[in-house]
Amino acid sequence: MHSAAPHPEGPPTTPDGLADALALLRRTGWGRLAMTRQAMPFMAPAGHLVTTDGAVLLRLHRALGRLGACDGGVVAYGADNLGSDNLGSGARALWSAQITGTARLVEPAAAEGAPFGPPPRRADGMPYEPVYLRIDPQFGTVHTFDG
Repeated sequence: MHSAAPHPEGPPTTPDGLADALALLRRTGWGRLAMTRQAMPFMAPAGHLVTTDGAVLLRLHRALGRLGACDGGVVAYGADNLGSDNLGSGARALWSAQITGTARLVEPAAAEGAPFGPPPRRADGMPYEPVYLRIDPQFGTVHTFDG
């Protein structure tokens, strides 16, 4: 009788992957925050910066609601270049980077928030009101797809 080889579980989510994940997050300015809302998974778009101390500072739209529930909680955040269609052209590999860590609502100093640039004028048809979350990541994962 032939038994199939087990499927690999993919790259481990470890502190070792954190440096690679942060390096990839530095390549783009937007990603998705994964949190829970009434015990259900919820994704929210966010702008991000990787700080000099290795934290990830997010700028989100206040109208997303219940962001205070993230304060002190564990969240995940990720970004990628999956929409870039690079895999088909062979130009470069596709990647996806995720971090997991504790989030805190913060009000960044002007100099800390300045690299974000001006916020969008509107989000979901409403005036954009920024709210900031700082994630102190504990783990990072990177996935790559080569042509």
